[in-house]
Amino acid sequence: MITHLKGKLVEKNPTYVIIECAGIGYFVNISLNTFSSIKDEENISLFTHLQIKEDSHTLFGFTERSEREIFRLLLSVSGIGSSIARTMLSSLSPAQIRDAIASGDVPTIQGIKGIGAKTAQRVILDLGDKILKVYDIDEVSVNSNNTNKEEALSALEVLGFVRRQAEKAVDKVLSQDASLSVENIIKRALKNL
Repeated sequence: MITHLKGKLVEKNPTYVIIECAGIGYFVNISLNTFSSIKDEENISLFTHLQIKEDSHTLFGFTERSEREIFRLLLSVSGIGSSIARTMLSSLSPAQIRDAIASGDVPTIQGIKGIGAKTAQRVILDLGDKILKVYDIDEVSVNSNNTNKEEALSALEVLGFVRRQAEKAVDKVLSQDASLSVENIIKRALKNL
């Protein structure tokens, strides 16, 4: 497995770079986030992820280890391939993706091109616990929609519903209309429980 490359920057493009290491040129796919953080220096270093398939070996590069970690976590979600994961990292910073997943912010994830409501919910459901564990997050700053979501979840828990089930129902409601009040979120979620 190739974990990193350090060498001469031969070519820089918004979607890829070519790095020469010991006389060999490596074609490395990158996100816009990585592109913007690569300085036009002669020598660069990238953390890499090598994806091996039957018909291809594809190398992805990242200036930060945290971006590579998020990329790998995204690949573990059913329905998220390398191109969608790279698009996600081109649309949002690794910290924004991490915070959106940790706080259950479906609209932010869904706002990325190529991500529908079901995929956004799957990303949050599959990676929520992993993100909290990997980054040791107790609380994440949330926007008002997420405050409403948390209040609705707390109310549903008080009513005796399991948090995991309540979250699914609330996420479904919010994917249809993210501007609902807490009361309306609870009413609609109860219909789905």
